[in-house]
Amino acid sequence: MKDEDVGEAPVSTETLPDTDQPPGLDDPSLYINRETSWLALNRRILEEADDAAQPLLERVKFLAICGSNLDEFCMVRVSGLERQLDRGALAAPPDRMSPGEQLDAIRVEIRRLLEAYSRCWQDLLPALHHAGIRIHRIADLAASDQEALRAYFRETIAPVLTPLAVDVCHPFPFISNICLNLAVVVRDRAGIHHCARVKLPGAGIHRFVEVPEQKRDLQQIAPQKAIDLVMLEDLVATNLDLLFPGYTVVASYLFRVTRDAEIQIVMDEAPDLLTAVEESVETRRAGSPVILEVDSSMPDSVREMLARQLDLDPHHIYGWDGPLALVDLWQLAGLPRPDLHDRPFLPVIPPSLAEDKDLLASLQHQNVLLYHPYDSFAPVIDLLYQAARSPDVIAIKMTLYRIDQGSPIIDALLEARQNGKQVAVLVELKAKFDEKNNIIWARKLEQEGVHVVYGLVGLKVHAKLCMIVKRERDGIVTYCHLSSGNYNAVTTRIYGDLGYFTCDRVIAADMAALFNALTGYADMDHFQKLLVAPRGLRREILARIERERERHLQHGDGYIAFKLNGLLDEEVVRALYRASQAGVKIDLNVRGLCSLRPGIPGISETIRVTSIISRFLEHARIYYFKNGDNPEVYMGSADMMPRNLNRRVETLFPVEDPEVKRVIVDLILPVHLKDNVKARELQADGRYRRVVPNPGEERIDSQAWLIAHRGCWHHAT
Repeated sequence: MKDEDVGEAPVSTETLPDTDQPPGLDDPSLYINRETSWLALNRRILEEADDAAQPLLERVKFLAICGSNLDEFCMVRVSGLERQLDRGALAAPPDRMSPGEQLDAIRVEIRRLLEAYSRCWQDLLPALHHAGIRIHRIADLAASDQEALRAYFRETIAPVLTPLAVDVCHPFPFISNICLNLAVVVRDRAGIHHCARVKLPGAGIHRFVEVPEQKRDLQQIAPQKAIDLVMLEDLVATNLDLLFPGYTVVASYLFRVTRDAEIQIVMDEAPDLLTAVEESVETRRAGSPVILEVDSSMPDSVREMLARQLDLDPHHIYGWDGPLALVDLWQLAGLPRPDLHDRPFLPVIPPSLAEDKDLLASLQHQNVLLYHPYDSFAPVIDLLYQAARSPDVIAIKMTLYRIDQGSPIIDALLEARQNGKQVAVLVELKAKFDEKNNIIWARKLEQEGVHVVYGLVGLKVHAKLCMIVKRERDGIVTYCHLSSGNYNAVTTRIYGDLGYFTCDRVIAADMAALFNALTGYADMDHFQKLLVAPRGLRREILARIERERERHLQHGDGYIAFKLNGLLDEEVVRALYRASQAGVKIDLNVRGLCSLRPGIPGISETIRVTSIISRFLEHARIYYFKNGDNPEVYMGSADMMPRNLNRRVETLFPVEDPEVKRVIVDLILPVHLKDNVKARELQADGRYRRVVPNPGEERIDSQAWLIAHRGCWHHAT
């Protein structure tokens, strides 16, 4: 397959040495910086927003994802580097870039990204207009429309707004994290200028406001009736005179502050982890400012005033022409225009797991693989409801990481408890940005008598596990579900995740031991089949990579294939480099961050790294070791990143069922590795190039193929 450049991408400041001898594996030039890799990921997402072949509102969706990703990056990664710059770096990354060097590189690329976002938005606007989604400037509307909008503002928006003066009697107000604000300049009757701040409303008020309908002939330029919209900041700015009567509004400028969102959990005074997390979350809104985004028209005097009040240096200020808070584009992306979205499809339910079947009986004698969203998540939910109602089910144990609103999983667990089952749930309160939601669910479960564990101090529990204990005629049977994805009925429709049902007695015993360690007092060192972090998982993965290296030296048939979200761990990367130096062929499908440089002579010549950015978020993890005639496949929740291997409870589980293993090795892994439509290939210099088919070669869009052939893996087994 050929490849082609896909635009600018950041590269590490380290360059590969110009020498005939390969560098040592501790050479920093062999590793791509984490933050650089993240920014390259957002570039790949932006390519989808720029792709005119995409349905229009899917392009808008990808631009919204760019915005939300950049917000989180600044709140978490940039803020962390700023703290290291102030207090001293923790441990140097494998590429050895200092916090200051990383921040300098980040600022350059963020400015490039914002310019690219603005260009993309300007390209989308006429396409939206042509499709009947018309976003206007209020000044360009007819007088009758302006009057209708002014009436709407007076009745609906103005009562929510609180203009705050900024002067010697009115201190500069607190600026909330990632909220939109207007810096307003007004002039009094004496000709003196004053500054004020108006915070735009958030919850309950849309960013895109529909123009109230007038009696006019709307041109039908789309299959549906055209919709006319204005942006909230334009509506507020146009009617500021109603907020400052007796003053002349001279100008207004949109701005937005992003703050440090990391929370410090302090257990000294809190009676339990739930209270400690709850108290810590409240500090997020007051985190230190990290960046200031402003409309490019804002004059230097206003920028300097804001920077001074927020204690930010000029390099923390980003002026750009696009719509600040791109995350609000989700409103547009959600418009009910089927003609502008991806074509919907019905996920498959394996016949043996149909709703009218006894799922526990079906699963007792077979292992079942589900690949969401191509397979429905309904069997997981139905299984829990059937377990809740079965008189022979004794107990249910689960881990919950990110829980959806109105969760059917929670409802099933509550019903199980009401029916007298023993129900134990570990709710990870420290799941970033889901803390408040998880606290609410933890309390609800606890109030109903469920045994709730809040997580572990110092570790996040990221493993995705469920076990159902049932009394059968032949004794106690434990039904296990293990997954790469959360027990979340919403995300299973948009994340590509693998789930696995099994009654394997050894896996069940391992899961029981792990739950005992999570809910009581037990170590996590002794498991027969599960690979569990933070203790043995790293050791076992490294051992298998080394085994493949030794196998290749003896027999020449070594092969490794990983599909995962992130590859940053230095030990794992070094092990893969050593395997490649021995000649082992290695295919890595890494959706997100990757510090390994493929294709370096003498180091990684046999390694290929691809990334797929497409309709669904690639979230599955598969670890395949050919191991001669005895291949091993592991799946689960863990990426090869320091946080997963060192600071989380993670699990990888073996797939030993020969038919399920064959489906993964011969179907699921290959279709992703052969993608030449949505895949990008990582180059040794840290850049990604889009993979394109050679002349006459079949085009393979892995996700489109899986949609078209969904369910075929059930027939194969």
